[in-house]
Amino acid sequence: MRHPVLFLPIAALLLATTPPALADERELVKMPPRMQAHMRANMRDHLLAVHEIQAAMARGDYETAARVAEQRLGMSSLESHGASHMAGVMPPGMRATGTAMHRAASRFAVSAQEAGVDRDLARAVAALAEVTAQCVACHAAYRIQ
Repeated sequence: MRHPVLFLPIAALLLATTPPALADERELVKMPPRMQAHMRANMRDHLLAVHEIQAAMARGDYETAARVAEQRLGMSSLESHGASHMAGVMPPGMRATGTAMHRAASRFAVSAQEAGVDRDLARAVAALAEVTAQCVACHAAYRIQ
C-alpha cells in the first residue's frame, strides 16, 4: 500500500514538471460536418492506399503498386474523391498541396511500372516519398474541426 503522505509530493512534482500541452497552431479549415466526414474518409483511404502500395512493392508486384497509386491517389482519382466540391472549402495552400500529392502519385505510378522492368526500386521508393511528403506537409499546416 502506498503511503499517502509520500505519494502526494511525488504526484505534485510530476505535474509541476510536465510540460503544458502545446497549442495546435495549424490553420483551422472550417467546413460543414458532412464535408469533414468526407475528407476524413478520403484521408483514411489515402493511408490505406499507401499501405497497399508498400505491400505490393515488398512482394515485387510493381504493376499493382502503380494501379493503386493512380486509381486511389493519382490524378485519375480526383473525380472518385469528389475533389471538385472539396476544393472550394480549402484554402489555396491546402488545395495546392493536395494537387501536388495527386501529381506526385501519378509520377510514382510511372516509376513503379518502370521498376517492374528495370528493377530500380530506389527510384520508385523516392517517388513514393514525394507523395507522402505532400501528406506530411498538409497535415503539418492544416487541420479540420
